[in-house]
Amino acid sequence: MPSLRKSLFTAVLVSATALSPLAASAETIAGALAKAYQYNSSLNSSRAGVRVTDEGVAIAKSGWRPTIQGTADTGYTNTRASGGNSKTSSASVGIVINQSLFDGFQTRNNVAAAESQVKASVESLRNTEENTLFSAATAYMDVIRDRQIAVLTAQNLQFLTEQARAARSRFEVGEGTRTDVAQADASRASAVASLSAARAQALASAASYHQVVGDEPGKLKPASPLAKLLPSSLEAAFAIASAEHPAILANQHLVDAAAFSVKSSEGALLPQLSASAGISENYLNRNPNVGTNGDSTSANIGATLTIPIYSGGRTPAIVRQNKESLGQARIQVDVSRDQVRQAVASAWSQYTAAQQSVAANRQVVDAAQLALNGVIEERNVGQRTTLDVLNAQATVITAKINQANSEHDVVVASYAILSAVGRLSVDRLALQVTKYKPEEHYLAVKDKWIGLRTPDGR
Repeated sequence: MPSLRKSLFTAVLVSATALSPLAASAETIAGALAKAYQYNSSLNSSRAGVRVTDEGVAIAKSGWRPTIQGTADTGYTNTRASGGNSKTSSASVGIVINQSLFDGFQTRNNVAAAESQVKASVESLRNTEENTLFSAATAYMDVIRDRQIAVLTAQNLQFLTEQARAARSRFEVGEGTRTDVAQADASRASAVASLSAARAQALASAASYHQVVGDEPGKLKPASPLAKLLPSSLEAAFAIASAEHPAILANQHLVDAAAFSVKSSEGALLPQLSASAGISENYLNRNPNVGTNGDSTSANIGATLTIPIYSGGRTPAIVRQNKESLGQARIQVDVSRDQVRQAVASAWSQYTAAQQSVAANRQVVDAAQLALNGVIEERNVGQRTTLDVLNAQATVITAKINQANSEHDVVVASYAILSAVGRLSVDRLALQVTKYKPEEHYLAVKDKWIGLRTPDGR
């Protein structure tokens, strides 16, 4: 027995001895969620994607700004004629400034589309944050449940090992049968296999926890459902989700971006007006040996009006394409609404069922344990068989495993509801973590004219 207890302790709690310095914050579900919010690689990748989208605004605004180019050229000419050779060397340096005055409102619409894209990416990031927090909560509860099941299966093996020993002892003194011994040994062998599977599942859950949270699970405290944060009814949940879910809001912003893209492409059919100015210094040497020079300075300023007439059908095709993209974006809003509504209904029904299952399974465990104790006493006085005891023990273990599953499900379902309505956030959960603010990077880059370094110095 001591070796069995030792192996159980090693399998179930091994991760508690291999924690990183950050393990203390993972003792509660709030700590695990806070670490996932900070360190989850998929979430950090999404944040980087938002920063990429932010630069689209600065790129679009460049259409309002002048472009400045420096020019330089040099040349040498040697001309042979009947009157002799003529050698000429020339060079010039200059600067040219171009400024768009009117581009058919393309830049204005491109900027508006880029800003809508940024808003959509921020909402998509919020959706990713909620999904990550939900995944972390699920992983946390999976570890607790699977460790409980591993402990229960170990206790079951210990009980069945004792029953097999007792059956063999009774057979040796003539009070039992070989059938009792065989039944007890078979149940014990099955329990050994169940314990091996339970340990493997506990290790798999710990690996999933590490993937989501970014740290090994230590000794995790039990968690409670988010009952106080949930909507008062299913209809209220539907209304909140329709108004606040980030997936819906992101798609609505994408509709705005698509509409501005249509206007921008239509602007290519309008006249374009631009102005330019330049100055150059020209150096001319007609006879290098004599040193005859013809240096000059020139400056120019002008305006160009371009009226598009026919582009080979390219511009109309782009306009039609963007209009179809706009229609698709509008349909996608309806798709996201349907998906969110289904997620809310599913999570709500799972939460209700899990609540009822928790209460029912507690009664089942109490009744099954009482029945097992009675069957053991009856077996001891010859009124029950070893098979009756084994069946009663199986009922107890099944009831306890069902209870662990229902306690897991009720907590996970409460987080699922909050995620489905779009309210599983750092603020509502009061997590002790610095909140990531995407608007800080956006404000730092949206009006930048020059500079290769990112706001964080890279």
